[in-house]
Order: sequence, then structure tokens, then C-alpha cells
Amino acid sequence: MKKHCVDLSKTGQFSPFFLNYIQGKEELKPFYSHSPKVESFQEAIDAKGFSTEKRQILHRALQQQYDGMVLEEEVTLNIEALKDGKTFTVTTGHQLNLFTGPLYFIYKIISTINLSKKLQEFYPEYRFVPVYWMATEDHDFDEINYFKLDGKKYQWQSNQKGAVGDFELDASFKEFLKSVSFAPLFFKEAYSSSKTLAEAVRKYVNHLFGSYGLVVVDGNDASLKSLFKEVILADLFEHSPYQKAQEATQALEQLGYKSQIFPREINLFYLDKGIRERIERAAQGFQVVNSGLNFSEEEMKNLVENHPERFSPNVVLRPLFQEMILPNLAYLGGPAEVVYWLQLKGVFDQFETPFPVLMPRNFALLLDGPVLKKIGQLGWSPNDLFRDFKEWKKEFVQGVSKFDFDLEEERKVIQDLFDRKASEASSLDTSLVSAFEAGKVRSLKVLDQMGAKLRKAEERRLQVELNRAQSVMEYAAPGGSPQERVVNMMQFYLSRPELVEELVGIFDPFEYQMMVLEFV
Repeated sequence: MKKHCVDLSKTGQFSPFFLNYIQGKEELKPFYSHSPKVESFQEAIDAKGFSTEKRQILHRALQQQYDGMVLEEEVTLNIEALKDGKTFTVTTGHQLNLFTGPLYFIYKIISTINLSKKLQEFYPEYRFVPVYWMATEDHDFDEINYFKLDGKKYQWQSNQKGAVGDFELDASFKEFLKSVSFAPLFFKEAYSSSKTLAEAVRKYVNHLFGSYGLVVVDGNDASLKSLFKEVILADLFEHSPYQKAQEATQALEQLGYKSQIFPREINLFYLDKGIRERIERAAQGFQVVNSGLNFSEEEMKNLVENHPERFSPNVVLRPLFQEMILPNLAYLGGPAEVVYWLQLKGVFDQFETPFPVLMPRNFALLLDGPVLKKIGQLGWSPNDLFRDFKEWKKEFVQGVSKFDFDLEEERKVIQDLFDRKASEASSLDTSLVSAFEAGKVRSLKVLDQMGAKLRKAEERRLQVELNRAQSVMEYAAPGGSPQERVVNMMQFYLSRPELVEELVGIFDPFEYQMMVLEFV
């Protein structure tokens, strides 16, 4: 691969909020603990207290979650190492997208793997384990039930409800699987040998990244939820996470930053087979919306004590849950994730949980042979790939044309003529001045129309170049969205099975730029 870098601010894909965080803007520093630099990790290590008991619970949970799977030695060693007080994790999380979903799914994981490698080099006295947190409890099936390849959408239709990780790979899925016969064998085996979506995702992620020691964690686990009881009770009865998140949200908004998440008084869902619905206060205790479930205060306390797995954190509490059950030092996320974590530091402080190093994942645009040829014909630099097409077209057509589409000389002649004649006519009748002015305006409008016709004619002459440019821009941003947020990895993996290995070799977790990668 040939690598070029483009400043993130030049791509038009990132908010000022996100860019200001990366740049270390002073006004945002109260909202996090450590800068996203390799030197920050000693502070994070010193701040992270994680008991032997928690390590034992995590270790047992992972053994159960991986039960029956054949693992790479690197994964087994990392799971065992988590019992050691000098082992720490770096984590990314994502939904259970079918066949990995868009490209940035694998970018997040590769960034995390490479961060663990970089830290191992920088701090050899410790061990660093890369972790993928499966969002098994998410219930927005419509967000994850498809992937796009070569412009076509492949979608699984299911009437199942509740947490998507529990969705059974039933007859409807087997039928869907027939429509993706082109998929690599490891995907098919992962899905066909699994009962649930969570099981299948663990298998295909392990196939892709197991050799790098990636550990997959499912937070939907009774033993891990038991470590979260204090927060569950505080959220239900005191609403303290809401209060802390609201304070940060209001402070950020006063600085001119737009919120990404909106805290509720209760930031928990009730979770059971086929259901994940919000919990709300009711006149006589609590109710689960869109269901007939009601609990008194005493019943709710008993449920927390005996069945913490029935409680599922929303976006406000999930980061805290993650940090309470992992010996974690860093979270790697996309631009929206990084921004919403900045709303949550007060929640972490409330429960005396260290806030991790908050790191952007790597960003990339992949270019293969056919599109590279078009880019060469256009004479474009990597920066041109992120330009607005209409703006580029206007400049390009004007630049190569021998015509002045604004007809500046002609406009000046018309203006001078009407102004001179209006001045002469004013000695006869002052009302003629406005008549000449109106005539000037009409004449200039005619010139504008002629200029537009000249431009259109020139665009027709240059249609081949314009179509080529539009094709390249559509490749880089299908439908106007960045390639990495639309295109599935199979677009490249099917002809380039070494894709993951190549990206692992080229991504740098501390390089906050857009990588434009050419396949050579």
C-alpha cells in the first residue's frame, strides 16, 4: 500500500468539537483526564486501580464466553494475563454488524490492536491486551441488519425483538445467508455454526483478529453486571448519573458545543429474552415502557440484588460499566463517540472510576486500481478527493475554458454605456435616469443568461472529465457519506485477503490524520 495523509480538518467530515479535542483546546481539558498521547499512559496506569477480585471475575466470565471455541494461543495467553496486576486493556466497542458492516468496524479494531503494540514497546514492564466490546445488548436491529457491497444492500429481515446479541440465527437467517454465497468461508462457518448473532460475531472477529491477541468481551453477563450494582441503584433511586451528565452537557453547550447524547433521569433498560425497554419512574415505583411490567421500590431493589443482568445501561452508563469491569486504560472511538464521552467525566468522578485515555480511531480511504487510474487522469492530489464536486466543477471548467463566463468586459461596456446615456438624458428629463437604470439591469441579466449558456456548453464539452471526477468522488464518498461508513470490507477483502494484515502494518494509533491508501 502507498500511504498519503490529509489533515482531518481538510476533509469536511469532522465537527469542530472533535477537532478541538484532538488539538488539545484549553477549554475542553476539564472534560477529560489524559491527553491522547503515548506519554499519558503512565498517568493512566498509575490512576487505574483494579482489584484481584475483579480480575478473577473477568477471567471466569471470559472463559465461559469463549467456552467451546478453538482459540489462537495469543488470545488464550491474553485472557490468562488479565489475572495479573500488571496487565491492562485498551478497548473499542461496536455493534454486531452483519459481516462487519462498514469498513470502520475493522478500522476501530485494528487501531486498538496497534495501540496495544505501541504501548508494549513504550512500557515493556506491563502487558497490554486489545479488547473488542460487543454491543450485544443494543436493540436497534435496523442499524445492524445489513451491509453494502458494490452498491447493493444485503439485508436480513427478522421479527425478533430485544437485544440483538440474543437474536437466533433461524430459518430466516439461513435464507438470507444463501444470498451472500460470495462471502469468505470463515464468515459462513461462523454464522452457520452459531445459535445467536453474538456467538457468530465472536467467531468471525476471532478469525480475523485472534492472531493479534484480540479479546472479545460481552458485557451481557450476570457476573460482570454484579460489579455494577452500585451504579444501577444510584441511577434508579438517586438519578446522580443524570445530574452529573447534565452538568457537563450544559457546560459544553455554554462553550458552544453541541451535545451528542441526552441523559435521562433513569439511564437503564430492562433486559430479558425478547425485550429491552426503558425503565421509568411510576406513581407506585417503576414501570417498563411498552410492556405491562411494573415494580415497587422494594421489588426493584431485590431485582438489582438478585438479577443485575436484567439491567442494561444506555449510552450514558455503558462507558462507565465498561471501565468498572475492565482494567482499561484507553477507549478508541469514532468522532461522535469521542465527543459524547466528553459529556461523561462527571459520571466517572461520581463513582470514583478513572476516566480512560480517550483516543480517536484511525481514519482511512482505500483506493484500488480502476479509481486510481481515473485520479491519475484527473491529475488530482489526495486532498482533491475530499472537495465538494460543485465547487470543484466550477473552478475546473473556468480554469480550462478560453471563455470568460462572467463576461466582465462586456458588463463594463454595458454599464458605462447606460450610465453615460442616463447622465446625458437627465438634462432633458430626470425621470429618464431610472428608465436607463432599469434598462441596464435587464441588459446585465441577459449577459448573465448568456454566460450561463456558455458555461453549460463548456460543461458538455468537458463531460468526460466531469463524469470521471464525479465517479471518483462517489467512490470516495458513496451517496455523500465517507467510504469507511458505507462500504463493506469484502469490497477489498475478496480480491485481497491480506487486507487486515496490510492495515495492521500501516495504521498508527497516534496519527490523527485521514490516511489515503493506494493499493499497489
